[in-house]
Amino acid sequence: MATKIRLQRHGRKRYAFYPIVIADSRAPRDGRFIERIGSYNPNTNPATVTLNFERALYWVEVGAQPTDTVRSILSKEGVMLMKHLRGGVKKGAFTEEEAQRRFDAWKASKEKSVEAGKAKLAAKKSEDAKARLEAEVEKNKAKAELVAKKKAEKLAAEEAAAKEALEAEAAEAEAPAAE
Repeated sequence: MATKIRLQRHGRKRYAFYPIVIADSRAPRDGRFIERIGSYNPNTNPATVTLNFERALYWVEVGAQPTDTVRSILSKEGVMLMKHLRGGVKKGAFTEEEAQRRFDAWKASKEKSVEAGKAKLAAKKSEDAKARLEAEVEKNKAKAELVAKKKAEKLAAEEAAAKEALEAEAAEAEAPAAE
């Protein structure tokens, strides 16, 4: 039986998540499977992958063929590297301890780069928020100046109207007194 490591589609429209399963190559995409070894959620930033490392490594070593997307996921998680290192141990190129040391060094550098990426995203997000706040403050200042200008014009117009009314009253008071 030819086995594949592939993704099953679950979730709703435009918001899918994918269990990673071992299935017979003849089975339908979302149909019967042998074992579920993890999940992949591309809706988060960065994408969330949960994986049973030992079972994934076992299935890759016994010959299960991953699809292109799953191969990429397994490579990013280190399953393919560990398979490669175990092959070197079987051939006698280096010892099991050396293989584990190399894998641990790779995993540490991978985690460091992921954390750096997350920090960069967080910094960019805070910088964008700061820029939006500054733009809004400038917009509010301009609006406040415009409102103050309109209020000043309205107040000046009211004062001028009141002054004209007083002058008219004074002129009326003088006019009957002059007769």
